[in-house]
Amino acid sequence: MSPSDRPAPRLRIRIVFAEDAMIGPGKAELLERIDRTGSIAAAGREMGMSYKRAWMLVGTLNAMFADALVDSTRGGPGVGGAVLTENGRRVLTLYRAVDAAAAEAGADQLAQLRALLRDIPGGK
Repeated sequence: MSPSDRPAPRLRIRIVFAEDAMIGPGKAELLERIDRTGSIAAAGREMGMSYKRAWMLVGTLNAMFADALVDSTRGGPGVGGAVLTENGRRVLTLYRAVDAAAAEAGADQLAQLRALLRDIPGGK
């Protein structure tokens, strides 16, 4: 596989505020899916994540910021739900903006790194 045939490299940005306080692509995706599905459990299922793990990540995110990112209502099937708060939408928008700016700023260097990769049989 020639360098031009390889998939473009991509960045995976994680913003670390403290040792146990960070946001990265996984938490951002979870927020986006919660926003789309209206459910923490459904968002977690779509990501192949356990119910418990999805709730734990939402709890971590809500505890990290001065105002909660996700507002949830507990209940049985068809009763509960979750929505992103205004602060949740703001944090997600800012994270995606940092991610896009980093990708744009590093595009030339990523292309140069891609050109230096070794040919790997099978593309792995």
